[in-house]
Amino acid sequence: ISDQKPLGCWSVKHGQILTCPVVCNFETHEYIAVHDDKVLRIWKNEDVNLDKAFKATLSADVHRIHSLPPGGPLVLFRGGGVRTLDVLLEAPQQEIENVVSDEVIRWSGAFMEGKQPVLIFTTEKDGDFFVYVQKPKLSSLHKYKLEQQESAKPLCFTAHITNQTVTLLCLYSNDSVYQVLIPLQEDTEEEGEEEEEILSKSLLLNLSVSGTVLKGTSLVVLDKDHVAVLGSLAVPGKEPRECLTIWNTKFQTMQTSKELPLGTSGQLWCYEEKFFLIHGKVLTVIMYKCETSSLAAAVGKLKDSQTPDVSSFVNWNTLEDEELVVSFQSQESVALKAESRMNLRSRRSTVAEVQPETLSVGQLLLNLKDSSTYVLETELKQLMAKAPTPDLQATIGCVVTALTDRCKRNPKYYPQNFLLQIIETRDLSYSLCPDLMAVALEKKDMHLLQICLERFPDIPEEITYTCLKTFLSISEAHLQNIDVDLDSVICYIDVECDNKEFKTEIVENGFSAEMDQDTCDTKIPKESQSRSNGESCPVGLQKAALLNAVLHSAYTETFLLPHLKNLPAQQAILFLRYLYYLYVKCSEKVNTTLPGIRSPTINQIMDWMCLILDAHFTVMVMLPEAKELLSNLHKFVRAQVRFYSELNKIEGSLQELQRLNHLRESQTYSIEVLEII
Repeated sequence: ISDQKPLGCWSVKHGQILTCPVVCNFETHEYIAVHDDKVLRIWKNEDVNLDKAFKATLSADVHRIHSLPPGGPLVLFRGGGVRTLDVLLEAPQQEIENVVSDEVIRWSGAFMEGKQPVLIFTTEKDGDFFVYVQKPKLSSLHKYKLEQQESAKPLCFTAHITNQTVTLLCLYSNDSVYQVLIPLQEDTEEEGEEEEEILSKSLLLNLSVSGTVLKGTSLVVLDKDHVAVLGSLAVPGKEPRECLTIWNTKFQTMQTSKELPLGTSGQLWCYEEKFFLIHGKVLTVIMYKCETSSLAAAVGKLKDSQTPDVSSFVNWNTLEDEELVVSFQSQESVALKAESRMNLRSRRSTVAEVQPETLSVGQLLLNLKDSSTYVLETELKQLMAKAPTPDLQATIGCVVTALTDRCKRNPKYYPQNFLLQIIETRDLSYSLCPDLMAVALEKKDMHLLQICLERFPDIPEEITYTCLKTFLSISEAHLQNIDVDLDSVICYIDVECDNKEFKTEIVENGFSAEMDQDTCDTKIPKESQSRSNGESCPVGLQKAALLNAVLHSAYTETFLLPHLKNLPAQQAILFLRYLYYLYVKCSEKVNTTLPGIRSPTINQIMDWMCLILDAHFTVMVMLPEAKELLSNLHKFVRAQVRFYSELNKIEGSLQELQRLNHLRESQTYSIEVLEII
């Protein structure tokens, strides 16, 4: 999530529909999906084609799959039957019992009680709600009826199990949260004949503060004393506003809330102390931490400086677009750390303990907003020097953001050396300082862009493309006067005395100049032969070093290709010539590795060649100046394929030779002749 990089993508065939959420089997590291209600699919990360993944057609419609890390996946069918995945895979067509009669499942959840998985689900029929508690491994099932509430009905449910008791929380349409306690019963042989028990409920929380009512849509439990509710605040005389709220159920107080101006889907998820919700068009992730509940904290009167862990720290600011990273001190027992920035990249969050007499990072940056350049840089250097270890990265990200904001307000201000020092000595990412590369592009700071491309793991594909286009368009003469790190190129590009041509002697692995002359009958002008036959580098040292930085940048092909298609044809040809040159250079070495520090790998070179050809193949074929390059590239690759094909033919003999070496006595001298047929 922090790097915003898709790790995998799989699609069902046209006409097929995924009918329940996909889950991960934590024991086998496999994904489990159901499409068209009955078709089960199981695959791993390395599987590319979902159609070739494991397939099992079940005998009944699946409602949902629940994955429990220690207990394995549980499959809940629409008829109320439950099976563990292992039992289901032993006989996929086994008959599934129907335990609900004309009831519709409204909610389900899976939990571990000791070593036994427990599945709880609620159903609705004609306005009545029922609760089922199942222990699939013990074939145990208990059914309960929920006590009716006049003029109100349940909107959503959530639950947790503590000390053999299920605590079911129900969010009702009358803006209240009710609690239902269900003891996990001992299993008896006659339990199927028992009459359904009616569950009574107790009021846990009224979702109203000073006349303001929260119309909740989703509810999650944080701990025994806190819940989070997503909904709309109805203020008299104003439009309802969607917001996320944290409530203390012990003292009936709202701890904190934040308006969500871009709107939500109405759903809220919670996993491993993180909230997940849809805000606008992006997935928002908010980390939280629950501290010990106390009356002083609940009413905002906590002043004990000896217990800084209870006095918490709230940072909602990343919901705003143009606000500095400002830390809002809060005296609640729940700390909401930070969330994703409102674009396709996320900002890492900041959390720090704040002493009453100490300014927060955000407050300090606001105070320095209009300070002189000298005061700003001096204070920022001091801030980085004394930043606490847990928040060092986030603090430095705030420092860089403050510097880039100053650059945008004052076009004449650009602290290049200070920024370079920070990037080279600190472990940062694009998401921590998202405006840095945009400012560097505006200032044509090639050295800083090179360092960022080599060090940042989460650069957006659009920024990577913009850097590539900038590097290709800038003149060699201009680059001669720019300080660029040449460590990645200096070891394999030989510089001539006139500093204009970069030549090397090529001895290709398995490639002969006379080979395949009849495959491409293209007439090539003599003056252009030396530019595309791989024997000379088509770009200067500085430009080569910058292009190597682009090759090191992480990307997702799906997102990068649309941008590469906008690359001008001449620049695409120049870049492909350089990639071809690198490819030939790699082929000189037995291990296909270029010398130098941070030199491109053969895989990076091949991947980028394929990207450029995919994005511009039609244009390349039509342009006369590209025909000779494509011809040479085709012949070289074909020669490589033939060379490795010949090696494959003698692979068996080489393996036999290796086996004989193991059998030969080490102290015996002998001369053997092996005939390779």
